[in-house]
This record gives sequence, structure tokens and C-alpha cells, in this order.
Amino acid sequence: MVNFDFKTYMDKFIDQKEMQTFLGRKEEVYEKFSKSTMNGWKDKVSDSLIDEILETRDLIKQNSSCLVVIGIGGSFLGSYALKEMFSKYFCDESFDVIYMGYSLSSKYMKEVIDYLRFKDFTVNVISKSGTTMETSLAYTAIKKLLKEKYSDDEICKRIIVTTDEYQGTLRDEVNNYGYKSFIIPNNIGGRYSLFTPAHLLPLSFFLDIRKLLDGFYQGLGLKKYAYYYACMRNSLFKKGKYIENYCVYEPNLYYYTEWLKQLFGETEGKNGKGIFPVATVHTRDLHSLGQFIQEGNPIIFETFIKVLDSEDFYINNQSLNNINNVVLDSVVEAHYLGGVPCSIITIDKICEESIGKLCAFFMMSAAFSGYLFDVEPFDQPGVEVYKKIVRENLSSK
Repeated sequence: MVNFDFKTYMDKFIDQKEMQTFLGRKEEVYEKFSKSTMNGWKDKVSDSLIDEILETRDLIKQNSSCLVVIGIGGSFLGSYALKEMFSKYFCDESFDVIYMGYSLSSKYMKEVIDYLRFKDFTVNVISKSGTTMETSLAYTAIKKLLKEKYSDDEICKRIIVTTDEYQGTLRDEVNNYGYKSFIIPNNIGGRYSLFTPAHLLPLSFFLDIRKLLDGFYQGLGLKKYAYYYACMRNSLFKKGKYIENYCVYEPNLYYYTEWLKQLFGETEGKNGKGIFPVATVHTRDLHSLGQFIQEGNPIIFETFIKVLDSEDFYINNQSLNNINNVVLDSVVEAHYLGGVPCSIITIDKICEESIGKLCAFFMMSAAFSGYLFDVEPFDQPGVEVYKKIVRENLSSK
């Protein structure tokens, strides 16, 4: 179940004339979306591919106690977010999934390598181009360790590549060494690749990917809500609300908001346009940023993600989950009274079907919002600027 309240704590802040202008662009936006060459993420994943992913997962479990996922950005955030969401806070798992290649921390790199020296592990390196700096450096370090631990034949069984179907340095490695590989389709960009092998393989170790995909396909039916949300956001932007704060009340949803930040930030942030996405985890951040949101610069609107049913704990015969949701409702009311527009998206519980639906909703909303900002939703040219400067600075050292 996914429910939306875009009215109660929002309507008084919306310029209805402006809103109607955006709503009136629906057919134009839908047509652009349907004609895009980068909307392949809404297509059904074949049963044969799902079977192949699950068979690969089972083979990895047979000879490894750890999967190392190497990737950054759209090759990392989606599966990491859902891993955090579906994992226990404290656990001692017999099989571990760890991530590399999303930072340049030498401390982290050293500790990962030291940890893996005493583990049998398999590597899944994920990059469409194969040349992303952070991914390449981590992959180089891991291959050195693999060569110290295993024979060439064994290494061939322990490297899985997810990359472009035809080209790139990683595709060349697959062709040269015969590594197991999966494809990132050319009609799907990184931040929209959650339902491709780039994420489905790592996700298969800690959730039911078939149920997740079923929820996603159902969620594609939320198109009218996704479009309304996109229109609402753009209308608020016109009134000087330049920052959207995603609010969650479960700490293990934090990285889901990180995924949302990339999804909307890279989709809209072009040509001097776009809404800046931020996130807070409550009640923690009510004691740090709550003051600013309540009474500070009025440039923020908020989207609350509410989970009705959670694993419960009782203190003095009171449900802690109920207290948590009462606080959420109270914060919405307080911020609304303080002049902050608020919308609430409610799911019944954290399960594969609900999260799949929620992801479909946000992915469609981001694309629609990009079109309403009159930018191309599926590129990210600005990301290349820093990469170019880094290459020039490193070459001069």
C-alpha cells in the first residue's frame, strides 16, 4: 500500500493558477517521456534474466562468504539504500555484502583489503564505461588482492562484471578473460538503473527481487500521482521554495533518501534550474535542524515518508512505533503552522512490494519534474566538469 496526502498540509501554499498551468502540460510531458530513448527502466525484466541473477547468487554463496560490490553513484546508491533498509541494525550474518569504489578514503580502502585477506570473496564491478576513477582504483586494488590469493582459473570464477553490452574497458576484460557478465542497457541511465542487474544481483542476497519487481510494476500505475507531485513541486519552486527536505523516521531509511537526492538532484539540476534535495532523519534531526525548518529562511518544503507498521517495542505499555508516528504527525502540523508546506507519503510497512511501488513513483516523478523544468531528465553533463579538471590536475603532478 502507498497513500499520498498532497492536500491537507499543502494546498494553502499552492498557487492554484500556477498549478493548473503545470497540470495542463500533462500530455506534452507524457509524450516526451514515452518518446525518450532513456526510459527503458519501465520495461519488464525478463524471467530468464531473473533466473540467471538468482543462479549467479547461489553460485557465489557456494564458494564465497562475501560479495564485494564496486561502484559509485547510480551503480551503488540504489542497492546500498535497499540493503540498509532491509537489514537488521545489529546482526552477524554468515554472508556479507560490502561496497567499495564510492569514495577515495585510503583508510576505508586499507581496512576493506585487510578484512578481505581472510575471506573467500567474489567481486561484482559495476560501471557502464569502465573508466570511472573511483571504481577503477578500487577494482585495481581488489584484482591485486585476488592475484595474491587465487589462481587465474579461480579468479575467473570470482569476478562478475556489470557493464555496457558492446564497449568499454570492462567489456574488453569480459571478452578477453571470459568473466561472467551482466548488461546495463543503453536505454537506462545510472540513477534510473535500480531495476537492472547492476542492483538486482546485490539485492538478491537480502531481499526477494521478484516481489520487489512486482511492486515496481504495480507502482508504474501511480503515474497520475507522480505527475501531480511533480507539478506541486514545480509550483512551490515558483513561489520561492527552492529546497525539498525528505523526512524519514527510521534510521535505516537514511540511504534511501540519499538515493532520492541523487535521483532528483541529477535529474533537475541543470541550466540554473532545479530544486535542491536534502534529507533529515527524525527524531534525531529535530534536535539540530528542526529550529531552522520551523522558523528559519522560508525556502523549504518537506516530503514525509511514513511507515505505519514496524517491528514494535513497548515502554511502559506504550507502543514505541505509535509514539514515533504521533511525533511525525505532530511535526507535520508544527511545520505547517510555521509556514512550511508538507506532503505525506504513507506505506503500510517496509516490504518488497511497498518499496517497489515507492521507487516507481519517485522515478516517474523525477522524470516528469525534469520535463516541467524544461531540462533533459536523463543526462548529467555537469558531472563531467569536475572529472575533467581532476584528470588535468592528476596528469600535471
